[in-house]
Amino acid sequence: MIDLNELLITGSEDIQSFEDYLNRYADRVGEAINGFIPKGTHPDMDRYLYAPLLRFSRNGGKRHRPLICFAACMAVGGDASRALSSAAAMEHFHTAALIHDDIADEAELRRGEACLYLTEGLGLAINMGDLGLQLVNGTVAKDPNLDDHTKVRVLTELIEMTKRTIEGQALDIGWARDGRYDITPEDYLVMATCKTAHYSGAAPLAIGAIIGGGTETQVEGLRNYGLDTGLAFQIQDDLLNLIGKAESTKKGFRDDITEGKRTLIVVHALQNLNETDRSHLVEILSSHSKDPAVLDEAVGLLNKAGSIDYARNYAENLTSIAKNRLVDMIEPSKARDLLISMADWFVNRLK
Repeated sequence: MIDLNELLITGSEDIQSFEDYLNRYADRVGEAINGFIPKGTHPDMDRYLYAPLLRFSRNGGKRHRPLICFAACMAVGGDASRALSSAAAMEHFHTAALIHDDIADEAELRRGEACLYLTEGLGLAINMGDLGLQLVNGTVAKDPNLDDHTKVRVLTELIEMTKRTIEGQALDIGWARDGRYDITPEDYLVMATCKTAHYSGAAPLAIGAIIGGGTETQVEGLRNYGLDTGLAFQIQDDLLNLIGKAESTKKGFRDDITEGKRTLIVVHALQNLNETDRSHLVEILSSHSKDPAVLDEAVGLLNKAGSIDYARNYAENLTSIAKNRLVDMIEPSKARDLLISMADWFVNRLK
């Protein structure tokens, strides 16, 4: 088992940044989190449910959500070991969201492998995603290390996080279904804040601070820090899908164009291109083309509108302001340093 407090309290001299922190502890935290996935009472339950979900979860990402939960807990002077079940709950929510998101988007790749619904079938994949959602509240409710008052607060946060994410997903899917191209940057910010920022930043940080015994000012300050940096995280994801390295994204490169996603880059371009170029971009987004030449055309139009630079600058400004607020709110510590470094990592990943 990991000594979670030792991650930051004693630390290691070679951990100089948030990326170092992720690289050192992501796999070990992943193992601890996967320990919350149960085994079935019948062999076929493992075959059709638990084992495929475990394989999917083991092919995890950087585990940044649980790791920032631990960091927030320690930043307010708390014991990170008490945050393990909550950190696991958020990571299992992430797993469920990815499984269901891939189905909704008819995606093909996730983390360099075929999507779960393609390997296991649609019905079983939906069911595995449902199990991931069940693990969210159940994991916290059964934690003997949390008092009832803290459990209720954490569960309330998780319920709100789930609602917000579903709201954002509804906007994202609904705009695509209805062929909406009247979406504004302000609309996008509402969608992305709900869909990503709450569960990728705000909830992990707020829950970590709650478990760590932080003041209400600290809890809300860290929540807001997570909203800003979580939004920047999503904007950077959108950028990487368009201009990152295909081999680094480990999912369909430029599939946001194929799927007609209303990203900040796209909605800005739709407002700033001339009528001819705008019509051409809408035509590409509506065609669901996978032709690399067509996708290149779309990226060329986005560049022409200045939308890629606009999105990058927006994300960098968000994190710059957020870091200044955090410095004023949280006392200096290794944990605070890592949370500040987190903001930079969110907007500089795989540049």
